[in-house]
Amino acid sequence: MLITTLIPRTTVAYGKPSVPLRYPHHKIQKKIIPGADQTKLYVNYLKGKNIAMVVNPTSIIGDRKVASVDSLLKLGIAIKKIFGPEHGFRGNASNGAHVDDAVDAHTGLQVISLYGKHYKPTPADLKGINLVIFDIQDVGARFYTYISTLHYVMEACAENNIELMILDRPNPNGAIVDGPILDTAKYRSFVGMHPIPITHGMTIAEYAQMINGEGWLKNHVQCQLKIIKIANYTHSAAYVLPVSPSPNLNTNQSILLYPSVCLFEGTTLSLGRGTMVPFLVIGSPLLKGKYNYSFTPVSIAGMSEDPPQKNQVCYGVDLSNYNTDNIKKSGHINLSWLIELYRAFPDKAHFFNAYFTKLSGTEELRKQIESGLSETEIRRGWEPALSQFKITRSKYLLYP
Repeated sequence: MLITTLIPRTTVAYGKPSVPLRYPHHKIQKKIIPGADQTKLYVNYLKGKNIAMVVNPTSIIGDRKVASVDSLLKLGIAIKKIFGPEHGFRGNASNGAHVDDAVDAHTGLQVISLYGKHYKPTPADLKGINLVIFDIQDVGARFYTYISTLHYVMEACAENNIELMILDRPNPNGAIVDGPILDTAKYRSFVGMHPIPITHGMTIAEYAQMINGEGWLKNHVQCQLKIIKIANYTHSAAYVLPVSPSPNLNTNQSILLYPSVCLFEGTTLSLGRGTMVPFLVIGSPLLKGKYNYSFTPVSIAGMSEDPPQKNQVCYGVDLSNYNTDNIKKSGHINLSWLIELYRAFPDKAHFFNAYFTKLSGTEELRKQIESGLSETEIRRGWEPALSQFKITRSKYLLYP
């Protein structure tokens, strides 16, 4: 396995100005600079090569949030193709929606969908390409499909002897490593491909190193990586994303709650898809009389055209003002809402659906909730596998 890591030496601005955070001894957090912003570290390396980019609307450079594709084209880089993940290159496809190949109207470049006919670039897709760039913002949850796209891109690059450059970006949930380990023998899918917990606490580049190091690619092939590191980043650092990572994660609050509440996608309850506050509200028509808060999901183009409980008044909880510092301080995802709403739900036989096991990665979590176990008791069942993952994870970390 060949890994080249380029150490940041520039101070290119990025996103919104950071608010200084006070830490013990009054240390001030330095501004975090994603890899993409540090063009001086990698532009010369790209010159003379035919480049393909795996990108979406989070792939930006600088305070003006210019698409990295546009920026690199202006710098004379020969970008030949674009690969788009779930939601598409321009991010206008709803969750789970099939995305077709296209020609980008702005650049005239061919856009090959990795969430349409195939997840993995084909040899024909990569013909004539010397280097692939992966520049996508992740949120640190196993079921967020961009890390599955990363897996298939790495595999294709390895099989076709093409180097992969990763422009690394911060993980907004990087301080949390928690959840049951995915049972890959039974529940491997595009929302969970590897034996990791719900929150892995790694950046995209760190995760790529784990994929290589643990031999998770087909036939244990190794992808040649070149990593452009983040400047001034630690896993515990606070980081507010400058753009939404996907259509339904449209606030910082939803991004921080996502690993805890996404399991509700495997239930009959609405998670707020079809509202402007997805992942911040949870409810069902059957909870009327048990909760005062209500909301009504409707069809919203580009976000959720056919949301669960569409046009039905749902009653439940509003997490818009929940203090997410509680999650960071505990180091744990929050299971209390799942346990509470299951206990309150009148039709328990139809609370869960088949998707829940794919998301949780194991049969045990559903059984534990149904049997009435507490959050503490459930968490005990994640050991010793979770602690072993943390030991394995430590081998691949690039940041403290």
